[in-house]
Amino acid sequence: MAVSFFVRRERDASRVSSERILVTGGAGFVGSHVVDRLVAAGYRVRVLDLLHDLAHGDRPGYLDPDVEYVWGDVRDTELLGRVLAGVDAVSHQAAMVGLGADFADVEEYVSHNSLGTAALLRAMYDARFDGRIVLASSMVVYGEGRYRCPGHGVVSPGSRPLDRLGSGLFEPVCPRCGEALVPAPVPETAPPDPRNVYAATKLNQEHLCASYARESGATLVALRYHNVYGPRMPRDTPYAGVASIFRSELEDGRAPGVFEDGRQLRDFVHVRDVAAANALAHATAPDGPGAYNVCSGTPRSVGELARELSAAIGGPEPRTTGAFRLGDVRHVFASPALAAERLGFVAAVPFAEGVAEFARAPLREAAS
Repeated sequence: MAVSFFVRRERDASRVSSERILVTGGAGFVGSHVVDRLVAAGYRVRVLDLLHDLAHGDRPGYLDPDVEYVWGDVRDTELLGRVLAGVDAVSHQAAMVGLGADFADVEEYVSHNSLGTAALLRAMYDARFDGRIVLASSMVVYGEGRYRCPGHGVVSPGSRPLDRLGSGLFEPVCPRCGEALVPAPVPETAPPDPRNVYAATKLNQEHLCASYARESGATLVALRYHNVYGPRMPRDTPYAGVASIFRSELEDGRAPGVFEDGRQLRDFVHVRDVAAANALAHATAPDGPGAYNVCSGTPRSVGELARELSAAIGGPEPRTTGAFRLGDVRHVFASPALAAERLGFVAAVPFAEGVAEFARAPLREAAS
């Protein structure tokens, strides 16, 4: 998605208290924190959430009693017509996340993420909605991150060959000369290159929303979340992030199992920082659309996350398994510069502090 250049301006604060925002997926991990932040900022909030049994065993206890909750499916066009009534802005957080169990999940991902977004946009079209759309996108749209070859500059390595992965050779190499590459922060201008089903649906969401914004005059702000962690994560499922998987293993008294050699680089950003980015995306008045990395700006290895979590609760030392998944990428971490410049977003929760809190936070149980 092309990113236009504009100067950040604050919106009229007197308008905030009168605005109603629809948050899809507002009972979930990230969505519920977004709801809390928007309510604290003075917005009126309406939530639409399916309470999908992959993430929820029951209604979570952290829901705000002053928020209007509607329980239903974002693919239900009749319901969407009702929940969009009187809405000034939409925060689209609802999605199936993670790599899933295997490729057999493809229909569910496309149905919930792509078709669900299409249904929402169709209902917005019928409602003549031309307000702001803040989309929960993801760093997975980039595929591999940014790499530099000493001899050929910035290059884009292809998918890692199975034979190299099977031999424990996890680092991508220059597609032109085969030399080792140096990972670098990925900017929003990097071309998308989704490497798995989830990534393909997140990019599809961006494209669908951008198409709607062009036709309707709505303003789209796409927030590309990096590896989000923190309280209210669901307990270990194939659809949870790596932080939740490690935390679940530790809660069961098991050593976290780290894939590959544990040196994969990611950007772990606390969920309260992600919620703050969402609030800023609604509060600023850009002159055009944009896609923004929502990240801490400091890369950490997956192994480091596992060690920090284990140390925080005195758990067993993580074990490096050497296992791999073909849908995974090696390194992807981001430049936070554009979000700082145009949204005023700078992550505030230090890694050690956030991990220590998360290590003791209860995990949300999925349906059994």
